[in-house]
Amino acid sequence: MPDILDRLSLSTCWCSDRHTDGCAMVEEMVGLGFKRIELSHGIRLSLVAGILDAVEAGMVEISSVHNFCPLPGSVQFPAPNLYQPSASDPREADLWYRYSMQTLDFAVKVGADRVIMHSGSVRFFFWSAERRLEKWIEQSDVSAHELAENTDFQKRRQRAMKSIARAAKKTMPRIEENYKKLLPEAANRGLKLCLENREGLEEMPLEAEHETLLATLANPQHAVYWHDCGHAQIKHQFGLIDHRAHLEKMSPRLGGFHLHDVSESGRDHRPPGTGTVDFDMIAEFVRPEHTLVLELSPKLTVEEVLASRDHVAGKLG
Repeated sequence: MPDILDRLSLSTCWCSDRHTDGCAMVEEMVGLGFKRIELSHGIRLSLVAGILDAVEAGMVEISSVHNFCPLPGSVQFPAPNLYQPSASDPREADLWYRYSMQTLDFAVKVGADRVIMHSGSVRFFFWSAERRLEKWIEQSDVSAHELAENTDFQKRRQRAMKSIARAAKKTMPRIEENYKKLLPEAANRGLKLCLENREGLEEMPLEAEHETLLATLANPQHAVYWHDCGHAQIKHQFGLIDHRAHLEKMSPRLGGFHLHDVSESGRDHRPPGTGTVDFDMIAEFVRPEHTLVLELSPKLTVEEVLASRDHVAGKLG
């Protein structure tokens, strides 16, 4: 357990929105017993000076940063999908590259070696396939953990995923091209681009294409898979993947984990041990070289954060 506690990071997504000074933010997290933290995608420019002071003083180790970090100057809220590598507009793709480069340089400054990346999404001109499905779920009385067994949901899900898969064929080449442009910059800085699995049905890559995308990038030292266990569990509840099977398939390229739970109603970023994620199963895939990050809702109390830490340490230690 001590080894896990030394390795375990807490994401700043839990507390960055209520701080105006980066050093004070770090002090709060370190005060809870965390030696490492992840700088998430809600780090405003006003927090940067304090964070750099805390790192320089040896107060904390930064395990990872989450693109975009820091946020573009005019943005005051978490915005990891503000600009996307999937964009058909070259101006948006250029902004994605520009602010991703800013994140890479910031990772170097704070001594992190992993950068968590979102890979964009497909877009529909009219009402999206995912939104249609969400509307049906909202109007039904089916709980999230019962969806996969519901025949009506299965038919609607299949229809939605066919539309998304068709759109993905046009979108994935743009994602590959933009990652191939960014990846050498990450390699030159000794960083790993960690491509995260996502919970949104229209977010890329589709689970079946994660392996193919990483193979196309062909740089296993600097392009890896990042497993968000809550996002995978949501897809598992939807009947889109088997959580264990997906994690097993991706384990050869695995660089780390976002750890949080998912309630039976489908809410993620809940305290580990209170929901539907099988952390005994997750523990089977954890290796010493993996980065482990608690990614918790800002609505959780200090007591819930500490209980989450202890639950994860007990399962993974």
